[in-house]
Amino acid sequence: MATENLSIPLEVGLKADLEAEARRERRSESWIAERAIEAYLAAKKQKREAIDLAVTEADNGVFVSRQAVDRWVESWSNGEEATKPAPDILPPDK
Repeated sequence: MATENLSIPLEVGLKADLEAEARRERRSESWIAERAIEAYLAAKKQKREAIDLAVTEADNGVFVSRQAVDRWVESWSNGEEATKPAPDILPPDK
């Protein structure tokens, strides 16, 4: 795979943490940094796709009611998290 170099300034503490992690993992700093950038970009892509899907569903009149969300969120505090609610507000033709 072709590679390109990237030079970025890091705060002293962050650089020290990167160096320490690289030593612990017995990997290079660049290897650790590349994995971190990959993970960051994958998370951003996943978030963007989730937002796009939510906007599409909203444009189509598909929503999760506040009551369903409230029940779900309340379940977090009792140690038995309920399943994420499915849309329960649908357009009349669905």
